Amino acid sequence: MPNQPRYLTALPVYNEAAHVDAVLDEVVLYAGDVLVVNDGSNDGTRERLEARGDIRVVHHEKNKGYGAALKTAFDYAVANGYDVLVTIDCDGQHEPQRIRHLAEACTGDIDIVSGSRYLDAKDIASEAAPADRRYINQTITNEINECLGLSITDAFCGFKSYRVEALKQIEITETGYAMPLELWVEAAYKGLKIVEVAVPLIYLDETRSFGGALDDAKRRLAHYREVIHRAIVRLKESGTPAATPHFDFGPCGCSQYASGYEPC
Repeated sequence: MPNQPRYLTALPVYNEAAHVDAVLDEVVLYAGDVLVVNDGSNDGTRERLEARGDIRVVHHEKNKGYGAALKTAFDYAVANGYDVLVTIDCDGQHEPQRIRHLAEACTGDIDIVSGSRYLDAKDIASEAAPADRRYINQTITNEINECLGLSITDAFCGFKSYRVEALKQIEITETGYAMPLELWVEAAYKGLKIVEVAVPLIYLDETRSFGGALDDAKRRLAHYREVIHRAIVRLKESGTPAATPHFDFGPCGCSQYASGYEPC
């Protein structure tokens, strides 16, 4: 039907040869157009993707990072005239049958629909999340809410849908796993409308590496705070006024983000 929004579902992938076909077999059942951003895989993932005829693939010749792969998906959705972009990870933590629900929730004036593993408290078994990841997520989520005037419950969930017109306003410079934090700063500064929907809390790989020093929880938390700080400084120095009066950092301890914050 000509008036139906065009949806694209995108997956960033890096060295997932053992799982990518099983995940994509399920994704294509619930999504229309599917894009895979192969972020420099060298384990046979590229060959598996190129053997499929039911997806679209963009290759990074070298590994650039999770954030860079999502930025490629953003650019692809904009360049190809889609209305809504859904992003879903390829590690089995997200349920593809929820793709259409997220896409359809991104309507009207809603700019970002973000999955949350902690929104529906009565359904959460917090023990399912590795302790350091749960602590860091909770800490960063609380700081983002206090500093940016948001009210989210899960700062890191990669299962989201975006109104593509809103993506045109977002500038992403962070290439790694901290990219969602820069996204929240951009969304708050530019007054984008955000809603959350509950998604299950599923952890299949509790030993996943974040890369080098970031496998240390304390350093990872410091890095995440520094990414938030850089994004805030960049936007405040851009000369473009904030679209929302809530972007004022408030009286909370996170006001350090606005005044020469140094990570611990």
